[in-house]
Amino acid sequence: MNIYNTDHFSTCPETGEDYAGKHILVDFWDVKRMGDLGFIQKTLKQGALEAGAVILHEYYHPFGEGMGVSGVTVLAESHISIHTWPERDFASVDIFMCGACDPERAMRYIAEKFGAKKYDFSINKRGRHQPVVRGRDHNTRTVEA
Repeated sequence: MNIYNTDHFSTCPETGEDYAGKHILVDFWDVKRMGDLGFIQKTLKQGALEAGAVILHEYYHPFGEGMGVSGVTVLAESHISIHTWPERDFASVDIFMCGACDPERAMRYIAEKFGAKKYDFSINKRGRHQPVVRGRDHNTRTVEA
């Protein structure tokens, strides 16, 4: 299958709702090496692969000795991005994946490699669309600007 010939939308088996993908926002606390560019880039790359994603491009920017890193791994299925504060042992990570990828697996992998003592997260379904039954949308509202 050519990854570029599908929209990668998923369907929730319980509700029938279609959605583009899961977007996880994670705050990692008590993590070390948050100024280590190579470690961060390698960890996010492997997290994407563990989730079943296809990596298209990576860009990471270190802010200097003892300072944080910001970066993104662009995926065929969306992205993983990070912003770190080594002075606070903190990292903020976004994991957005569509299709058959498992962003929760990526999150767990990253948490393990970062040695996070605590992490808070939310999971959001992006591009949600209610199922169409007998030609009608149920409880769907569209606002056009």
